Amino acid sequence: MATKEAQPDAATGPAAEGASGLPALEDIRRSRPYLLSRGPLRSLAFRLGSVTTLLAIDLVSVGFGLYGALTLREVYYGHNPILWGVLWDAEGDWFPFVALVTVLVFWRAGLYAEREHRSGFGRIVSSLVVVALLVLAFGVGTGHDFTTFGLIPTALVITAVSDGLLRGSYETISSELLRVLGVRRRAIVVGEGEHLEHLLRTLGSGRGGIEYAFVGVVSTEPDERRGLPYLGSVAGLRGVLAAHPADELIVTDSDYSDRDLLAMVELAHRSGVKVRIAPKTTELLVQRAEYVPGQGLPLFELRPPVFAGADWVVKRAFDIAVSGIVLLAGLPFWLAIAAAIKLTSRGPVFYRDPRIGLGGREFGMFKFRTMVAGAAELQPELERRNEAEGALFKIRDDPRVTRVGAALRRFSIDELPNMLNVLRGEMSLVGPRPLPVRDYALLEEWHRRRSDVLPGMTGLWQISGRSDLSFDDLVRLDFYYLENWSIWLDITILARTLPAVLTRRGAY
Repeated sequence: MATKEAQPDAATGPAAEGASGLPALEDIRRSRPYLLSRGPLRSLAFRLGSVTTLLAIDLVSVGFGLYGALTLREVYYGHNPILWGVLWDAEGDWFPFVALVTVLVFWRAGLYAEREHRSGFGRIVSSLVVVALLVLAFGVGTGHDFTTFGLIPTALVITAVSDGLLRGSYETISSELLRVLGVRRRAIVVGEGEHLEHLLRTLGSGRGGIEYAFVGVVSTEPDERRGLPYLGSVAGLRGVLAAHPADELIVTDSDYSDRDLLAMVELAHRSGVKVRIAPKTTELLVQRAEYVPGQGLPLFELRPPVFAGADWVVKRAFDIAVSGIVLLAGLPFWLAIAAAIKLTSRGPVFYRDPRIGLGGREFGMFKFRTMVAGAAELQPELERRNEAEGALFKIRDDPRVTRVGAALRRFSIDELPNMLNVLRGEMSLVGPRPLPVRDYALLEEWHRRRSDVLPGMTGLWQISGRSDLSFDDLVRLDFYYLENWSIWLDITILARTLPAVLTRRGAY
């Protein structure tokens, strides 16, 4: 029988209930061993199934990569017929070692973490590079004759492609299976006023492939506009948790004191409910804080969100290499687009759109022309039809767009000439999207910190809903990118941009 905690008479806030006739709250931490509770057991079963499947996918990919590389080596050297049995024996010599190293490196890289925290394709590639270097070092150290050192990079590429495809398929299939099986996160949302409205508007219907089933709202006063059942006030949270089982308590902390927040967390944890707190904008602004030891009071040094030193060298080298390759490979495609633009409307092929870049300086962003000549002069007449919020101007059916321009915009092909700006050092492949001069003039001061780095051709805006998000949400995504940047994050964003563009998610 679970013991029930007695509440001190002097308690206040959300934890102060108990003697008011509301349902008593049992502390599940005392009722039975946590791992033997129904929720943790179910979660453990899902985790074991997920990790086992991912391990199988990775081992199959490693085996396929090794065997494929050995086969291509035989083909390259003209060995005919190919001795398949010899290849199998050669793979058997290396596979156990390579598989073990791969699993350990992947585990360390977070590739077996929970679905919502699991890293993407960029981390897979970087981890496989580490595996390749370790295998190469081990082979050289033991005097192994590789015959050709091209074997390792070939195996790396084949493994990366197969593992990326198989993991992507697993994520898609498992997400759909969870949906069909009715697996949901039961969530209670807590907040007040406009902070609560913003949270409900931007939270989304799911996370990590698992959809939310919103139980209701806990707030000071009921409000039918929210579209969710009103469960009660924050002071009545004890009764709400007892009467409405949930998996998560999602709180916007902008309206509550530290004492109230701690009380909510304690009550939720007694019920086995996870607590997630939506950060304030100010918290996002100071994420790059670094602890500086001091006497008595800990101090935090705020680091500017800029790329410097080795980070800048790596990012710039990556930008130049990728944009140069894309420009050369896509030249025939560019010529075809130029001909289509020139034959269907009067005016130049390219359009230099005035944008605000690094440090708030203006530059001309190259684009394929998609509008009639003199389109900029027509914009003041269309301002009243603006459909975007904040410092953005968007019209779903802009009358200035030409027929060819509409086709180019549909898949963002008009922005390919941004590559020229990347080579000129005015833009990066990935970064905060540069705003037109008109939009930049409407920014609040804290928004302008996004201009501390080179603007990008794509970014988290493009893969996170784009025009479906408010401008403040888009700026928060920029801050998140600046805080968590790595070259592998850039690769992941670039890899996810193409599906986002093809599905036109959030685009006009």
